[in-house]
Amino acid sequence: MLELMRRFATTLAGKILGGLLLIGLAGFGISNVILDLGSDTVATVGDVSISTNDFRRAYDARLSQITQQTGQQPTAEQAQAMGITGSVLQQLAANAAGVVLAQRYGLGASDAKLRESIVNDPNFQGVLGTFDRAIFDQTLQQNGFTEAQFKDQQTKALQREQIAIGLFDGAPLPETAVSLINSYRAATRTVEYFTLDQTTVGDIPAPTDADLQAYLTAHQADFRTKETRTVDIVYVNPDLLAPQYQPTEDEIKAEYDKTKDTLGKVEKRHVEQVALNSPELQKAFEDAQKTGTPFADVVAAAKATPTDLGIVAKADLSDQTLADAAFGLAKVGDFTVIPGVIGKRAVGVTEIQGGGAPSYDEAKADIAKRLAVAKVKAQYADLQDQIESLRAGLKPLKEIADRYKLPIETVAVTADGAPLSAVPGLAESDRPKIATAIFAATAGKLAPTINFGSTSNAWVDLTKVDPARDQTLAEVHDAVATAWTADRTDKALQDEIKSIMAELDAGKSFQDVATEKNQFATVSTPITRQGDQSKVLTGQVAASIFASGPNGHGWAIDGDGAYVIYHVTDATPPSGAPPANIVSFLTNSLRGSLNSQFIYGLQADYGVRVNQQVLGTVIGQPAQ
Repeated sequence: MLELMRRFATTLAGKILGGLLLIGLAGFGISNVILDLGSDTVATVGDVSISTNDFRRAYDARLSQITQQTGQQPTAEQAQAMGITGSVLQQLAANAAGVVLAQRYGLGASDAKLRESIVNDPNFQGVLGTFDRAIFDQTLQQNGFTEAQFKDQQTKALQREQIAIGLFDGAPLPETAVSLINSYRAATRTVEYFTLDQTTVGDIPAPTDADLQAYLTAHQADFRTKETRTVDIVYVNPDLLAPQYQPTEDEIKAEYDKTKDTLGKVEKRHVEQVALNSPELQKAFEDAQKTGTPFADVVAAAKATPTDLGIVAKADLSDQTLADAAFGLAKVGDFTVIPGVIGKRAVGVTEIQGGGAPSYDEAKADIAKRLAVAKVKAQYADLQDQIESLRAGLKPLKEIADRYKLPIETVAVTADGAPLSAVPGLAESDRPKIATAIFAATAGKLAPTINFGSTSNAWVDLTKVDPARDQTLAEVHDAVATAWTADRTDKALQDEIKSIMAELDAGKSFQDVATEKNQFATVSTPITRQGDQSKVLTGQVAASIFASGPNGHGWAIDGDGAYVIYHVTDATPPSGAPPANIVSFLTNSLRGSLNSQFIYGLQADYGVRVNQQVLGTVIGQPAQ
């Protein structure tokens, strides 16, 4: 079926359909329809639902990206104004449309393909570059996925990939596009150049107080304090509260007896391997294996260099053949020879950390922490209710913290939230959320509770507001003097460069200009638009060079802030076939573009129905 669909996409009728889709999509959008789709459904595409959890996860991820870029978390109103809600819903609807099509044509993903996609995902790999189960579990937990939910999402992604490849793989690349991209990426320029910096113009006379005051007045916006808000803050989570809920020795012992059969330690081994890339090396290890010579002795005698894979569990090794071989060895010092991708390899074990059930003393600390955290979670709702009740009675946070032995900090916070690093246990990614709440608070009034989950909250009392203000010259005298000197130096350099450009425009030799300025003109190697990876001919400088054209001249600022004066001596177009990376880039771009057009067309055909009431609740803006 996919082959039929792919062939159709390359026919004249298919191309006409694609053109009609493009025209139709010019005004396409998701209809704002209020429907009774259920309290856990934000929207449907065909018969595929977009759940509140799926939307909230994608929406929070987009907010997190913006927060990391700007240092401040957008409010619900700001997110709406920025179009975040619509773009997230549009993307999820497009994904759902792909799933509808995949299901209708019976497309799926095998368990082996699903496992391969997860194991090879760099987000789940440890320091050895192999799949790490602990990282996988932690990542899923941080993003609010159960393992079943994540596998379902990955299966749907693989289904959509099949559609894209099946329909549009092999679509012919426009030769003009290939030629233009190749010309843009592979053309080279050679320049002669020299640099000028602040040392070129000599010492700038010291400024007078009048000079500094005039500069400060003109640049007052650069010399303002930040608004600072001083707050008392209580932040709690199960780990922070656990010390108050320590279990008794009897409770720990009872839990150990109940669960010791499930507390087995995973056996770990220190694994090394040697690539047997010569007949002599292969023979040395095979002969030693027959005589039982220890791995370390063979390595030393053969002067081989083993690859250290570290101390790993069997599940940490994505190469199943390697894992079976390493964990099939009987004792430390044993090794075996197994096949490799490009030849045989020797796998040895230099240390074994046995598995099995841990002793009570080994397990005691972990069990105690687990029981304490469980107690916190069980009693947290009552604690939160008591805190909220006292807050409603306008009790100060310091009094509440003292009563319940809660950690409390007094912090002077700026809008970026950086000073909140003083709050124990607060993740850096959560600081913007608290900073936003602090700057939305009003002194003397109760600030809303800041929620980080069912058992984690923050409360703040705003005690002082120091507004942003202009700083006086006395406060910033040295900083203004430094800025004034840098400004005067840069103006002197710019005057020098204007003079040089005028001489070059008049036809003066570049070498003569360089000599008059006591500079030595350096001739570059041919560079592309990416520059030469140095701090002088950077990508920014290269962009100016390519904009100048053959035999052109000009200037640009390099990576160290110096001025690069250049003259283009050679412009060479690309020769031969375009590199594979350019062809791959264009192929993927074309396939992605065609697939996007197709999917959005399906989306329009299947229809998107949105439950505005549920959507508004999820983003914090209930429908009116």
